[in-house]
Amino acid sequence: MNLRIRRYRWSDLDTILALHQICLAEVGLVPGDGVYYDDDFPRIQELYLACGGDFLVGEVSSRVVAMGGLKPVDTQTAEVCRLRVHPHHQRRGFGAAMLSALEARAVELGFHSVRGDTTLNQGAALALYERHGWREISRSQVGGLTVVYGEKRLAPAAH
Repeated sequence: MNLRIRRYRWSDLDTILALHQICLAEVGLVPGDGVYYDDDFPRIQELYLACGGDFLVGEVSSRVVAMGGLKPVDTQTAEVCRLRVHPHHQRRGFGAAMLSALEARAVELGFHSVRGDTTLNQGAALALYERHGWREISRSQVGGLTVVYGEKRLAPAAH
């Protein structure tokens, strides 16, 4: 089964919001815990696309099973947000494919580094970032969770 990655469309909204909720429930995150929030979903056009970032979805057989966004932090750095793969489609390299696509897109958009965060209880995400050359820069306690912040310097695209 191949993952086809494309840009987000407005018609994807309900699907990606459901994917977000399924993925967070899978790792024990719930609304109100201080980490979980979803108010950016109705504003993807404004918060990701219109300001120089991007939002990608991954499909298998025309069904959205993965997603991830790039939100500009400043002119040099973009934040990788909402990297999710449906639990039934995990452990197939789709997270790595999405992360690689987001990093490549960040380079195309002119960013020199990416940053992001995950929680300590999301071991698969931590391992994914580590395999992709991210380095941990800090940790903080949010509610009962440890949030791990990471970053990666991007190599400019070869011309």
